[in-house]
Amino acid sequence: MSKIPPDLLQGWDIVVIDDEPDSLEVARFILDFYGANVHTAINGMDGLAVVERVKPRFVISDLSMPEMDGWEFIQSLRTIQSTQAIPVIALTAHAMRGDKNRALEAGFHSYLTKPLTALTFMDELLTLLLEIPELSDFLTI
Repeated sequence: MSKIPPDLLQGWDIVVIDDEPDSLEVARFILDFYGANVHTAINGMDGLAVVERVKPRFVISDLSMPEMDGWEFIQSLRTIQSTQAIPVIALTAHAMRGDKNRALEAGFHSYLTKPLTALTFMDELLTLLLEIPELSDFLTI
């Protein structure tokens, strides 16, 4: 993490949606450290409301959640004109063969697996962000 500038995400609004408090806290802490304004939700339904209100630079969404899971979330997000283009990264603890392709086909831009750890999260996230054209132009490292 020391090679990544601490202001890399300065001023970026980012939404993290996850029903697991530990994952939410790790993501919030690390993204905040790099200057992001982090907004959280514990299910897809709440997350959809936050995304519509905040219009974040990107979203990280768990796939398995109560009330509205990540699959339903991405489907709903893509039907709303003002949120269609927001990049979304899928997050899951149950990585199975084919899940990444399924996530990409569903409209996610990329895919992260849990557990989120302070040692690897930002490096993995940065690699993914650099692959998303809508975001890579705004990253200066």
